[in-house]
Formats: sequence, structure tokens, C-alpha cells
Amino acid sequence: MANATTQKFSEDEMKQIQDLQNNYQNATSTFGRLRVQKLILEQQLDNILNEEETLEKAYTELQKKEQSLVQSLNEKYGAGTLDIVSGEFTPAPTSESAQGPSATPNS
Repeated sequence: MANATTQKFSEDEMKQIQDLQNNYQNATSTFGRLRVQKLILEQQLDNILNEEETLEKAYTELQKKEQSLVQSLNEKYGAGTLDIVSGEFTPAPTSESAQGPSATPNS
């Protein structure tokens, strides 16, 4: 066997090793922080998508209610236009060959 003698690294070499270790620790910490941020953003996106879906359903229900109300008002008052501010209804001119457009509160 060869005679084993210990050698000591220089201060510069030790500093380089410590710098590498610190850089690895910083990179690992940064990766972890980024992953947590990504997870939070994904959760926020899921919440937004869920809320969007809920609002789409509510909007569809509003459209159905509007159609039902318009149909009810047309049956009661006939076709015409409604001034939403004054509440005045103006019947559409009647024509024997064609029917006028239906009143819609949303127009």
C-alpha cells in the first residue's frame, strides 16, 4: 500500500466548494418556492374556472327567465316595444300578412 498522507485544500479551493454548495442550496430553495407559487396559481385558476362555470349556468337561467317573461308579456300585450325607463308599451303595427317582432326587455 502507498503511504497515505493527508493534504489540505487551499482556502480558494474551499471557498469554491462552499460557493457551489451555497448555489445548490439556493437553486433547490428557488425550485421549491417556484413550485409552491405554481401550485397556488393552479388553485386560483381552478377557482376562476369553477366560478366561470357557475356564472355560465346562472346566465343561461337568466336567458330562460327572460324568454319566459317575454312570451308571457307578448301573450298579454301582443308584439311591440317597451320603453324600459318609462314602462310604456307601444304595440307593433298590425299587418295581415306578417307579424311584428316580439318585445324583448333586453333590447
